[in-house]
Amino acid sequence: METGHLLLAGGSEFGGQMAAPDRRSIELAGGLDTPIAIIPTAAAPDNNHRRAGENGRRWFTSLGATNVQVVPLIDRDSAADSNVVEAAAEAKLIYLLGGFPGYLCETLRGSPAWSAMLTAYAGGAVLAGSSAGAMVLCQHLNDPHGQGTTAGLGLIPDAIVLPHHNTFGQGWADRLRGILPDATLIGIDEETAMISEGPAQQWRVYGAGDVTLYLPGHKLSHPQRYLAGQVLRLQLPD
Repeated sequence: METGHLLLAGGSEFGGQMAAPDRRSIELAGGLDTPIAIIPTAAAPDNNHRRAGENGRRWFTSLGATNVQVVPLIDRDSAADSNVVEAAAEAKLIYLLGGFPGYLCETLRGSPAWSAMLTAYAGGAVLAGSSAGAMVLCQHLNDPHGQGTTAGLGLIPDAIVLPHHNTFGQGWADRLRGILPDATLIGIDEETAMISEGPAQQWRVYGAGDVTLYLPGHKLSHPQRYLAGQVLRLQLPD
């Protein structure tokens, strides 16, 4: 099997400025008729999952996608529902929406739905996440809603995402560096994404803003910044 692709976005994903990364993710997933699964779990704690899911469906449809569904995965029970698991398994582009990262992580962790997503990814699917959705994909997770720094789902080792980096995410860097001295801090601006799409751990940046890497052993005042079109390297498991 051929491992698929990851997309990490910094937030504000459906505001109209993310056409470039999302068109690329559709292309990598197989084209406009590929099955796309919108996962609104992270928006469930404040009962926003229906609106968020519909925003995602409408956005991808506006890009020309013809096979988009909102998967009603909102809690641990639905994460084990056979219809939800089947939808995750059959999707070629799986998009985890933003919201409450701790809730998303614990809803997915060890669930049949998450196992199905991992199998789909291992078989070539694109696994995408924005804001909370991107945060849970790393080894480490900062939960601003009270959980503190905890374990993520671990697809990207020795890393933690700082979403909304150009607004409030950059304010997390100093504290997280103290807690995680050996981790790479990945700051992603709003309306910006990075996609693993090349050999040798290569990721390409898309969108309106920057991706900022705070590397272990380097001063926070001297991060590496990458603009749209530029390529960075970030380790993924073999």
